[in-house]
Amino acid sequence: MKGTYLGEFQEIVLLTILVLDENAYGVSIQDEISQRTGREISRGALHTALTRLDQKGFITSFYGGATTERGGRRKRYYQVTNLGRNALEEAKSIRDELWNLIPKLGLQG
Repeated sequence: MKGTYLGEFQEIVLLTILVLDENAYGVSIQDEISQRTGREISRGALHTALTRLDQKGFITSFYGGATTERGGRRKRYYQVTNLGRNALEEAKSIRDELWNLIPKLGLQG
């Protein structure tokens, strides 16, 4: 499992890329994570996570066309690979199994 471990933040990044679909680029990913989690994340933290996910083969990226509103710069878009989807499904399965093993506590009101 070494090298394929999926940390919480990496999992959130992968899920966010899937949610954003064709609109998954740096700023949109950062904004969506902040909106959904209430956590402000730095561009550096996101870049580090994206780099590690790419190294693991969990994402791929490509550049869109240059735009005048971005001063001629191109956006880098991200997609989750099949390996990344499998890692997400495995992480969810492990979490679901653990949640189901927690003894049911009777709530007294």
